[in-house]
Amino acid sequence: MATIAISSLPVATAAATTDVLPIVQGGTTKQVTNALLFTSPTLVTPVLGTVASGNISACTSTSMVMVTPVIGAATGTSLTATGIIASTGTAGIGYAAGAGGAVTQATSRTTGVTLNKTAGAITLVSAAGSATAATFTVTNSTVVATDVIILNQRSGTDLYDLMVTAVAAGSFNITFRTTGGTTTETPVFNFAVIKAVAA
Repeated sequence: MATIAISSLPVATAAATTDVLPIVQGGTTKQVTNALLFTSPTLVTPVLGTVASGNISACTSTSMVMVTPVIGAATGTSLTATGIIASTGTAGIGYAAGAGGAVTQATSRTTGVTLNKTAGAITLVSAAGSATAATFTVTNSTVVATDVIILNQRSGTDLYDLMVTAVAAGSFNITFRTTGGTTTETPVFNFAVIKAVAA
């Protein structure tokens, strides 16, 4: 077989879709086109190794199993998990900006408020604190009867006992009283809706 210097080889050009590569399989010569190899090949059980880049947005499989993936900043509409969802960072687990809201009570401390958010702050109307319990309703379209409502006092001189005394579809009740303070002020209560199920 003659030796051919590399400098004598033809200059490579871009492959055309009509280019054909002959191969011999089982004693029969077959043709493999450039399009079959590079344009739309079908790979069966390939071992890809470390992929530097690519786009899998057009994939139709819905049963992909990812082992220890680094997700980064992900955006989605829902997440279903059968195991624990845990955070090891300092940011914690909670609602992102935009999920919350604020509302101010009018007229009296038994006047209901409406805030259709899964988290938020409720500012009570200006009045003197009282150790006698009072109740008002929060109308909230995000709430269903099986949800759990978390409450805490955000601000105010007097210290308040806070209780959720009813949860229904579209609302929940807050019952509150001071531990003895009678300051006239506008305390703020925070709430968060935890989505739950009965079974």
